Amino acid sequence: MQSFHFFYLILLLPGFISCQQAQTDSIFNFSYTAVGDKSNSEGKTTTTSIVFQSTDGGQSWQDISAGLPAGIKPWLFFAGNGELILGDEKGNYTTSTTANPPSWEKEMALQQQLFSVSANPNGPIAIKTNGQFFQKLKGTDVWLPIFTDFKSTLVRSVFTAKDGSIFISADDGLFKSTDDGKTWKHIVYNGWVLKIVESDGVLLCTNQGGILRSTDGGEHWDKVLSKGGVGIAVEPIKSGFAAIVYEHGSESRRICTSYDGGKTWQTIDDGLPPSKLISSIKQVGDYLYCGHPEGIYRTANLGKTWELILPNIDEKVFNLTVDNGVMYAVLREGGC
Repeated sequence: MQSFHFFYLILLLPGFISCQQAQTDSIFNFSYTAVGDKSNSEGKTTTTSIVFQSTDGGQSWQDISAGLPAGIKPWLFFAGNGELILGDEKGNYTTSTTANPPSWEKEMALQQQLFSVSANPNGPIAIKTNGQFFQKLKGTDVWLPIFTDFKSTLVRSVFTAKDGSIFISADDGLFKSTDDGKTWKHIVYNGWVLKIVESDGVLLCTNQGGILRSTDGGEHWDKVLSKGGVGIAVEPIKSGFAAIVYEHGSESRRICTSYDGGKTWQTIDDGLPPSKLISSIKQVGDYLYCGHPEGIYRTANLGKTWELILPNIDEKVFNLTVDNGVMYAVLREGGC
């Protein structure tokens, strides 16, 4: 990654692939045997080795891809509001988080390619690649258009704060609404914003210049973390935050943590192989987990040492999502 333009290209790549190898068991205990496409009971070819799930903190992993169509190249993955949503350029597929095994079904109401899906107390909010917003009515399969008057450049995500304020991240900054989307205030102008998180009254967001911080509900923002490159990811963790930023000096992505509300940061990745394609950092229990080109790493001592718990498959990168203590790992090409 030599420039913002290269990162931007990586960000837009749909990049998910299926693996074309053979399986002996769908549960992985620190090692794996990769799997390939196979036919289901109806004779239709489905895919495997796309989505993995762990309910025991990464000790074992179950391939839950069965039922997805062969050749799917997902654009996004969402876990929240009681469901999983996997989307590619040809369609979107959903299953309940409580289904065992998962039963993937095509989402007929949202057939156009989605850019992102975000959690919301009233039901998930989906953004189509054409900038339209839809919200799923709680307890139904109905998606209704929302925020129809919002106008901006390419929209990235929606975030609902604890006080009910709604934020929209876009290529031309960050927007806030305090009246359920009737009116919007442009609150960040200096470059794109991709993701927002909140913990203990502090808001953080990934930005073109690094990680920004707000303590007044998003009205004002300060840059608190920058290594000369863009902000890749930011997550709330126990007693603080974790973030991934691109460092121009080392030409790699660095993992940092903060335990003072995002004011100061320290790198915790000295025990990891340097990489431009580190995808995600999450916490489950007392462990931090990292999606890395070599596989999934975890640390029990805040980054002093890391252990590889699931090797990569076909040289792809696991992107990690956590919902209610359950971890999902989705194979992507080139990280985030």
